[in-house]
Amino acid sequence: NTGIDHERQYRSCITLTYREPWEAFDRAEAWAALDGGAPARHCAAMALLEAKQYDRAAQRLEALAATLPSDHYPSPGDVLAQAANVWLLGGRVDMALQAIELAIQFDPGKAAYLVDRGRIRAEQGEHAAALIDLDNAIALDDRDDDAIAFRASALRHLGRAGDAMIAIERALSLNPGNPSARLERGILRHDAGERNGARSDWLRVLQDHRGTPAADAAQARLEKMDVRTE
Repeated sequence: NTGIDHERQYRSCITLTYREPWEAFDRAEAWAALDGGAPARHCAAMALLEAKQYDRAAQRLEALAATLPSDHYPSPGDVLAQAANVWLLGGRVDMALQAIELAIQFDPGKAAYLVDRGRIRAEQGEHAAALIDLDNAIALDDRDDDAIAFRASALRHLGRAGDAMIAIERALSLNPGNPSARLERGILRHDAGERNGARSDWLRVLQDHRGTPAADAAQARLEKMDVRTE
């Protein structure tokens, strides 16, 4: 169908997902029926994600990945990694792990996929396995502040608080605004008895990143700390 500018259509569809996800979904489905192909199907999945229909969105992404040639942009592995993160948002850790394992089969040397699997393994409580993935990811890209922050969390769970603090300071030196790193440093400070330092880290996350999972976690920790103080 030569009458459709697919790239422009995709951009406007994605923009609409943030404002009116169900309208974007209907448009994407209609566009897919007009030979919109992968971009239309991807926008439909993103609309479901914005509507918090996590399972349906992840299923759509997995189905899309299965149809993509390996040289497609985004690659099938990237779409599977996206599916893994959507499964995780919906609390479906087992499904997330399956999706990221498939992504890693497409590209075993991609650091981002190893970071994702490390995060998923940490969600399962498998911190030693998470640490291996994160160490391997950082060996491929030693400036990934998210990976280094997640590594610090794995080290803390394994009882290696000193190593965790070294890692978290490295993450914050690379990106002082990283909310996961600041949340984690607050936890490490709190565990070490530095209540004021912990409070300042968590307040900063709350001020700068309101509405994110890191800010929600910081808020919960601040409330817990204040309850204990009273």
